[in-house]
Amino acid sequence: MIDQVESTASQPVHEQISVTRITPSYWQVTFHNPPFNLFGPDSIPQFQAVVNEIETTPDLKIVVFQSDVPGYFLTHYDFIPPLSDSTRLEPGPTRLHPLPDMLVRISKSRVVSIAKLRGRVTGVGSELALASDMRFAALENLQISQWEAGAAFAPGGGPMARLPRLIGRGRAMEVLLGADNLDGETADRFGYVNRSLPDAQLDDFVDKLARRIASFDGQALADIKQAVNYASLPPDAEIAAGWDLFIWSVQRPEPQYRIGELMKRGLQTNPEIERNLNHYTEVVGKR
Repeated sequence: MIDQVESTASQPVHEQISVTRITPSYWQVTFHNPPFNLFGPDSIPQFQAVVNEIETTPDLKIVVFQSDVPGYFLTHYDFIPPLSDSTRLEPGPTRLHPLPDMLVRISKSRVVSIAKLRGRVTGVGSELALASDMRFAALENLQISQWEAGAAFAPGGGPMARLPRLIGRGRAMEVLLGADNLDGETADRFGYVNRSLPDAQLDDFVDKLARRIASFDGQALADIKQAVNYASLPPDAEIAAGWDLFIWSVQRPEPQYRIGELMKRGLQTNPEIERNLNHYTEVVGKR
């Protein structure tokens, strides 16, 4: 997206997402794109394949999204590929761009979804968490945010539509406009996550809940989820508007400058920058 910055961060396409079928009715989907679990155009076909399988597997009742990259659940969009690599992708079944399409389909799927969050969760990571039915986080190390306003552009995966419904308008404004990290305690208090638990308890808690849900009748689960969706999901048009705003806003001169400055300092290559985007977006804004 930033043509003027040279970087060695781009890597050959490799398997970034794996599926573990714990039982026929309970799957774990694991993100593995070290060192920072970036999400880019090369991630989209892999995630599309997973979402397609989730939708078309009759016995599946629950899926848990997780990461095996220490310190990172899923982070922001990859800024190395040109923007055209994203904009030229064919729309998905919802007629949205593939990224918001997949998030909408996860929310609307009859399959229950849980996001298990550790470490840094921002950008696409936060948007996937918000699209999931439930979110559980590690109390000691969660750092969740929508960082984009700090770099002068709008998020594209639907948080403007989802966050006000989840945590209220004022807190949504704080998250989106403040573009700062929320720790596990604050995210729990805001309702951004269902619960923040001690890290040592997180895996067992989520696994037990997933197995419990997987033991229930699939039709009842799907019916209840659909009824909750009617009461709580934003219309697709709001998600589409957010994606269009992202594509427009990220091309303006100011975000191009700020992202370029962040790339020069080590965005996508330096753990210090990735872990502290809330600080470095403020730094590049002071000129």
